[in-house]
Amino acid sequence: MPRTTALVTDSTASLPAELVASRDITVVPLQVVIGATVHDEGVEGGATPEIVAEALREWAPVSTSRPGPAVFSEVFERLAADGAEEILAIHLSGDMSGTFESAQLAAREARVPVTVVDSRQVGIGTGFAVLAAADALDGGCTTEEAARVARDRAAATTSLFYVDTLEYLRRGGRIGAAAALLGGALSVKPLLRISDGRIDSFEKVRTSSRALARLADLAVEAAGEQQVDVAVAHLANPDRAADLTARLTERLGDNLSGREIDCGQLGAVLGAHVGPGMVAVCVAPVPD
Repeated sequence: MPRTTALVTDSTASLPAELVASRDITVVPLQVVIGATVHDEGVEGGATPEIVAEALREWAPVSTSRPGPAVFSEVFERLAADGAEEILAIHLSGDMSGTFESAQLAAREARVPVTVVDSRQVGIGTGFAVLAAADALDGGCTTEEAARVARDRAAATTSLFYVDTLEYLRRGGRIGAAAALLGGALSVKPLLRISDGRIDSFEKVRTSSRALARLADLAVEAAGEQQVDVAVAHLANPDRAADLTARLTERLGDNLSGREIDCGQLGAVLGAHVGPGMVAVCVAPVPD
């Protein structure tokens, strides 16, 4: 039986196209601006992680742009015209992007009720929350109940990453200049996490190898005794991402119960802010 509540997210949720199609999720793209050229994320011919990584290496001007309220209004109108009686929109942290705000503004004018959720996460951390909401809606939950499931899963999710340099985060305004300067001066590899919707630097290690080992330890700690979904992402660092995936597959066997750890490139929009060399891991408890 088709859902009466349409489910919407944005391209930073890092959900594969085939999964989006099979779960009936509508994805609104963010944009990457390279020089004077605007590229949509997650569409054919649009921005890719490879294009972004190359532009960053060449120090080309790279920035990102949120979808405006008018874009969301068009999406909400189309979904309503297609028969949606309600809409649930789940997006990346409002402290990291104006996407959530755009969706809120459009929701006020929509002709059907729209519930907008700030996941307080980024990347697949948001994606896991969206999938939990899809499961809830498919299981007969109301829009309000599904929104609560999404918020709860996002709040329980641990997102950790390291970067080769803090300079890209500084350029994008995601960390302060003093923090970036300190990291560069000490030649350290910062370990970062998403904490209540913001990037928080909480450990520093001396080498990439040590950073990888510490990410594995922290992911195992986050999983504890729970059943979890795990994803590893990288930007232009496939070998270290594969190494981390292998370590976690071995160490989290009981927590995964046969589920595979997804390992892939970080999306273009998020990649524009962290730079080449980044490796991330996301641990999301499986909802009851």
